Amino acid sequence: MLRQILFTKVGRRLALPMVAQNRSASNLDKTEYTTPGEIVDYDDPPHLPVPEYPIRPDEPLETRKQRLLYQSRKRGMLENDLLLSTFVAKHLRDFNAEQTAEYDQLINGVSNDWDIFYWATETKPTPPQFDTEIMRLLKEHVKNHEKVQRIRQPDL
Repeated sequence: MLRQILFTKVGRRLALPMVAQNRSASNLDKTEYTTPGEIVDYDDPPHLPVPEYPIRPDEPLETRKQRLLYQSRKRGMLENDLLLSTFVAKHLRDFNAEQTAEYDQLINGVSNDWDIFYWATETKPTPPQFDTEIMRLLKEHVKNHEKVQRIRQPDL
């Protein structure tokens, strides 16, 4: 019964939304659908607080390395996931406590992962506080002199 009503002329009028008679596709007001002439951008507040990464002075070295292995794989940015996970798979087990602390500071002390990516790829200059032995190792890793394919993260 419902099917019969929908397929009749009266049923189609009931089922379709009512459209004003004088508005057809040819006479729509085009200004309703255009992009505004200027983009509105609001100023950032003078100070945006960046959360401090907690210092863990009593963390055992092996626990710290396991945490860094996980954090290197789960950056939230595929480019860094691939670069850092392959870097850690190659180097982390050989790092001493000081090198491990430098790597921890590098990946957790920077508030923006794009900064790490740009520094490692030498797109932007590395600030002095992050221009360490670990960053130099990472830059060499990124150059990929061995021509290793890095299309997925290494197995755990």
